[in-house]
Amino acid sequence: MEVDRRLNDLARANMQLTQEIEERKRAEGSLLGAYAEIKRLKDRFQAENRYMQQEIAKTYNFGEVIGRSNAILQLLRRVEQAAFLNTTVLLIGEAGTGKRVAAHAIHNKSSRRDRPMVTVNLAALPPNLVECELFGWESGECAGAEGRQIGRFELADASTILLEEIAELSPELQGRLLRLIQDGELQRMDSPRTIKVDVRVIVASNRDLEPEVRAGRFRGDLFCRLSAFPITIPPLRKRKEDIPLLVDHFLAKHYGQIGKKAASVSSATLGDLQSYHWPGNVRELENIIERALITGHGGELQVWEKSGIIRTGEMEIKALAELERGYIFNVLQKTGWRIEGDRGAAVLLGLNPSTLRARMRKFGILRQYRRDQ
Repeated sequence: MEVDRRLNDLARANMQLTQEIEERKRAEGSLLGAYAEIKRLKDRFQAENRYMQQEIAKTYNFGEVIGRSNAILQLLRRVEQAAFLNTTVLLIGEAGTGKRVAAHAIHNKSSRRDRPMVTVNLAALPPNLVECELFGWESGECAGAEGRQIGRFELADASTILLEEIAELSPELQGRLLRLIQDGELQRMDSPRTIKVDVRVIVASNRDLEPEVRAGRFRGDLFCRLSAFPITIPPLRKRKEDIPLLVDHFLAKHYGQIGKKAASVSSATLGDLQSYHWPGNVRELENIIERALITGHGGELQVWEKSGIIRTGEMEIKALAELERGYIFNVLQKTGWRIEGDRGAAVLLGLNPSTLRARMRKFGILRQYRRDQ
């Protein structure tokens, strides 16, 4: 009897242990399932977060390209396409639209981003120094220099070079640029030696190059190479819905530099900003915001009184070129025909002085002297 009782106790204990083992297995299975679900949700969240960050970066701030308008989204698609190529890119757009910003965006998304992009403004260089700056020299005959000096193309080896105001390049140097793009070769001044370079060339122009080609001022074969991948930068008047985002961006940017309390912007002020025709584009907007911050005293941002800009609602409808010419002429008169310097017309217009001079030549603007002068 004792043996039977002990056997029954062992059988019950074994059954209880088996049940506990089964329950633990079920618990472990449930726990593993929970862990798998948590991992799945975590992976999904991370993927969605990456996607949202990419969308935000593309839509609101692609490097320094600020905006969410259709014009900007189209520009960003072109920028992304160009970034993964190694072909020459031609950036076309009015002064102040952000051609340099677009070039940086292309470079920073490319495989060459680990090396700094080299920028050359051809209009800002004296004509006799352009060749020296671009191609370098071997002797001391270049502007009194001594010894050997590499040029900007060599400096940009394995990286990207941006040539601004490409229409200012002389026909002779246009030929040398064409050779560099085609063969990846250059020669320093006063040197018979050929140097191989691996340079991604981006050029920018605020002038239409096709009329320059027809007039014989720009080589047709070079234009064909440069226009393999053209990108047009939209003027600010074509994307006015981006102005509130740009205003917020420039307020934050210059608030940190100036150190003043950030000002608020009324809907009426934003409406005025969006109704203005912006001949100086984004650069002009930034200058106006910065100037309003400097001269303001906190509170609501005042831009029209501080900048002296005329609202478009008070102007008769004219051709854009006529508006731009008249605006430049009026600013020149207000500055006493001073172009450069803190109080010069170039600063007020948000233009490079050389660009302003080019605009004056384009519109035939000549200084008007008073009779008593």
